[in-house]
Amino acid sequence: MSDPSNNYISHKARFLKEFDIVAKSAHPVLGRYFGEENVNTLVADTRREFEALIPKLPYIGGKQPFTEFIVFTGMLLAVYRVSQAHGKTVEQTGELVYEIGRAFLKSSPAFLARFFGGMNFSRFYLGRLRKRAAESHLRQYPDDYVYNFVEGDGTTFDYGVDYLECASCKFLAKQGAPELAPYLCPVDILYTTPSAGD
Repeated sequence: MSDPSNNYISHKARFLKEFDIVAKSAHPVLGRYFGEENVNTLVADTRREFEALIPKLPYIGGKQPFTEFIVFTGMLLAVYRVSQAHGKTVEQTGELVYEIGRAFLKSSPAFLARFFGGMNFSRFYLGRLRKRAAESHLRQYPDDYVYNFVEGDGTTFDYGVDYLECASCKFLAKQGAPELAPYLCPVDILYTTPSAGD
């Protein structure tokens, strides 16, 4: 098994670049929540917190899109810790990260938002999702997601994912922030529904 710290550290520059892109689009949102005069300091503090979390992210095999979910969870945890330091509650942080997600989608070209939603229904993606659902039950990586793929009925829903164990929840619990977990799914919906960011 690969060393999890080496796996994430080797990609640290890319993760930080992704953080910078999201942070740029989030400036107006942060200004509303914390005041314009505090935005640059907040972003810098959150970036440092996220960078410190990167080696602690759980290794789950390096497969996408779930590894990207874990990286994103690390970003949100960094936001939460800095928000806490500025007196914000978990509920306020939940609203904040949702608004950051919306701001990012709105700052991106329209085709990107459509791509985020559309790729979740491609034949390739669904085939991979089915395969990894079966693999997840082997529990090769203790901190990984474990889930079932639910076939759609062709009428009321396309398909479903029934999570039995959530890697993001496990990570947040180990980091002492399990209360943040319920606020991750609403942000995820933004990226899986083409028009959710409108």
